[in-house]
Amino acid sequence: MEIETYIRERIQKAVLKADFHTGLPLEIELVEGKQKGHGDLTTNVAFSLASREKKSPREIAHTLVNAMEWDDAWIQKVEVAGSGFINFTFSPRYLFMQLQNILKEGDTFGHGAQGRGIKVQIEFVSANPTGPLTIGHGRQAVLGDTIARIMEATGYHVTREYYFNDAGRQMRVLADSVRLRAKQLLGESLSFPEDYYQGEYIREIAKKAVNERGASLKDAEELDYFQKLAEKDIFEDIKKTLLRLGIHFDVYYNEKSLYETGKIDEVVKTLRAKDLVYDKEGAVWFRATRFGLDQDRVVIKSSGEPTYRLPDIAYHKDKMERGFDLIVDIFGADHIATYPDVLAGLRALGYDTSRVKVLIHQFVTLTEGSEKVKMSTRKANFVTLDELMDEVGVDVTRYFFLNRSMSSHLNFDLTLAKTQSEENPVYYVQYAHARICSILRHAKKEGFDPEAEADLSVLRSSEEIALIKILLKYPRVVFTTVGDFELHRIPAYLEEVATMYHRFQHAGKKDAALRVVTTNASLTLARLALCRATRIVLANGLSLMGISRPEKM
Repeated sequence: MEIETYIRERIQKAVLKADFHTGLPLEIELVEGKQKGHGDLTTNVAFSLASREKKSPREIAHTLVNAMEWDDAWIQKVEVAGSGFINFTFSPRYLFMQLQNILKEGDTFGHGAQGRGIKVQIEFVSANPTGPLTIGHGRQAVLGDTIARIMEATGYHVTREYYFNDAGRQMRVLADSVRLRAKQLLGESLSFPEDYYQGEYIREIAKKAVNERGASLKDAEELDYFQKLAEKDIFEDIKKTLLRLGIHFDVYYNEKSLYETGKIDEVVKTLRAKDLVYDKEGAVWFRATRFGLDQDRVVIKSSGEPTYRLPDIAYHKDKMERGFDLIVDIFGADHIATYPDVLAGLRALGYDTSRVKVLIHQFVTLTEGSEKVKMSTRKANFVTLDELMDEVGVDVTRYFFLNRSMSSHLNFDLTLAKTQSEENPVYYVQYAHARICSILRHAKKEGFDPEAEADLSVLRSSEEIALIKILLKYPRVVFTTVGDFELHRIPAYLEEVATMYHRFQHAGKKDAALRVVTTNASLTLARLALCRATRIVLANGLSLMGISRPEKM
């Protein structure tokens, strides 16, 4: 990132020196050169200036390059290309200096300070305690945890929060599902409603109830006991699943507390005082149209029970009052039409919703080849997250949930996920890490100290320089990822690093002079340093994804 700042400063000074009429500071976009020989960074700033200066972009570009001064410790050359692009090529001295910086920073390389202590709350998973976590919950869990990891690595003060709905109709239905199954276990013949919770897990909870209370449950009509038992059992199962996936939460926030503390009543009272709710047909309506929505929304049904919007508004009001600078909500695609209601409610209460960032992820489909997969009905008529991890393991589960944009539907290919070879992208990346560890061990056996000081300037092959250059991109990848939450950039980048490293290794197999451990001590130490830097980048990236970094495979 430092070199981008440096280049922008060189361009700004060149603009002043060329006496162009544009005002400063100037917006200068720098992007990576896409083709070999087109430089490491390129800018189209000449096109931005051309219309104002009434000259061709190419003429502007040549004027800027002629006026530009740069330190050859950073930049080797600056060239005009095409119709007016300006290309910058890094100097070898800069590359070696930055390679040394990777070695120095180690497991903190790529971390940033853009968060600067900003308090951020990330709410994710938030599955109601009515059944096991599904693969859809799994995608959200991994996305949320990875966002938290990246934000922590870049200086944010992160609170991970799980909000669960332990109030309302679905909890009553859960309780009654367990009650009816318990009665069936005690020999009663009764019908079980189709819209009740199905699956073996309900029977298992019912068995616990029978073991605890016995025949007394035959006459049980109150749901409180069954609800508490089911909620406790299911939530313990959810926590175990998340822990298996390497995920923890700082706060578990239950919806019932919003009723018990009067926070829901407080929201209604405030909205009434502002004339932003009204009574109609026995229900209470929120004047949502005043805040850009297509129609007003019911917040309390004619039965007197709140709709989901009211406790969600109260919950987010509580988030605001806890002093978070940024609130990140991660929801599934089924929330895409509903979260605007909550944001409108917050605006109605006078809160600045620019502090709220809502991320929507698309659904997951399990496939094997071209066929959709239904793995079992052991717990319910859906695939559980535990079943998926049983099939492919934790690392593969996390990696596959992250290697596509969250805005894209994910086809989780079980055939590929179960492949334990370099065809599987997570193994491909992990193998590169393990291979480096193997080389470092081999070097020690041959009498070399992999951490010894090295003269990096002896690294001159095209494979070595290409590998150095891609390693230096890591901080930029982290910086842009934390900016727009496009998490798939990290696995895509790690696969590029692994490819470049394998290319470097392959060159050594073809030509003995390009091997890491050679009879040339100076060259061996330099290449060991390059291997160590590659291992650091792979390890740091995998850590951000919550994936293990094997030293042997």
